[in-house]
Amino acid sequence: MEVELTDGNVKKESVSRPNRFPPELAASVKWLPVTQELSFQKFIEQSDLLEEFKYDFNEKAELRHTETQSPFVFNYYENVLERNSKRYQALGRLLEQYIYELLEKLCKLQKVYIPQEVDKEPRSFFFMSEGALTNHHSVVLVLLQDQGVFRAGQWSQQAIIHHGLHHGSQIPCIQMALQAHYDVIVLNPNDNFVDLKMEKEWKGLLKQSIESPSLKMAQAESFLSFQHPLQGLPKRCSHTPEEHVAYVWDHFISRTEGKDVSFIVHGYGGLVFMDLLVRRKWEVMSKVYAVALIDSDHHVGHQLGSDGQLLAWIKHHCREWVTSPKPLDKLAATVLKKEFPVVSAGTEKHSLAPSSSLQSIFKYFKKALKAKTTITFSQVPIETRSSTKRKQSA
Repeated sequence: MEVELTDGNVKKESVSRPNRFPPELAASVKWLPVTQELSFQKFIEQSDLLEEFKYDFNEKAELRHTETQSPFVFNYYENVLERNSKRYQALGRLLEQYIYELLEKLCKLQKVYIPQEVDKEPRSFFFMSEGALTNHHSVVLVLLQDQGVFRAGQWSQQAIIHHGLHHGSQIPCIQMALQAHYDVIVLNPNDNFVDLKMEKEWKGLLKQSIESPSLKMAQAESFLSFQHPLQGLPKRCSHTPEEHVAYVWDHFISRTEGKDVSFIVHGYGGLVFMDLLVRRKWEVMSKVYAVALIDSDHHVGHQLGSDGQLLAWIKHHCREWVTSPKPLDKLAATVLKKEFPVVSAGTEKHSLAPSSSLQSIFKYFKKALKAKTTITFSQVPIETRSSTKRKQSA
């Protein structure tokens, strides 16, 4: 199996078959892009890469060759690793754009560019449901993925390619949230840089018709040769995942009134959330009622230190699902002392943990919201004997 790395390279990895997709989720997901209008193949036809990617998603949301019905083959150019890697990256870029389209057309989410006050420079963006900021007394679910090549709407690009949209995309999660009358905000923390020259070539690749297959691939390779982010132009207010999330919190999430906010965070997203919690301590503690961490990279000791208020808050508002051979929801053994409950995600594969634990997470949210109790953290300084004496003598 091929696995994408954060630098875009590909490595081999032996992986067991994923757990069967939960029947409850399969029954609730009715968005499958089987129509011609939303098919991946039609999306590919708009580019000049049709010969390299004769693939579409079938009725089970699995990526299959349109002629042979076989899964994606990495070794398309026999034993030419560099070219096969670039082809894999090109597929990832097509999937990125395709998922964006599904978020808008299928999930009916709005694409919001940030920062809002500029429009003549490269900007990042995120997605949210139409009433996320205006619906009163509704719950907001915020999705924050791992660090890597994947963008908004994806838990894992590798899982999408090898196991299907059910396992790798965030769309089943979004659909479940919308059906439960949640509003949804889908963050885009890895959209940090842009290379204007490469972006122009990519857009040309999507629009122009070129007859030569070798020339098509040459253009794709030219675009994908940009790998090192330091060579690109950073997007203002989204230079890092932490900066992106802080901006969306300050200008959107924190401004929702009468809203209960929940987070699902995966991998590095857990570290980013803890960074937000430290930087926006009182706001986050007052608005967020539950956080589901999935195989998180956070470090409580380094990030929260000995802050008793933060430690008390995460104990009551956080729960983590970790990769484990144990069945879903069973207490997971851990070497380190955990400050909040840690249970099994029902899989040993990091990329499959979000889909495997999704049903359990929504049950956790429902229970947390129903039994929500407000823990009052006083911001008033504790009065000492010396301060009392000063008041009396004043």
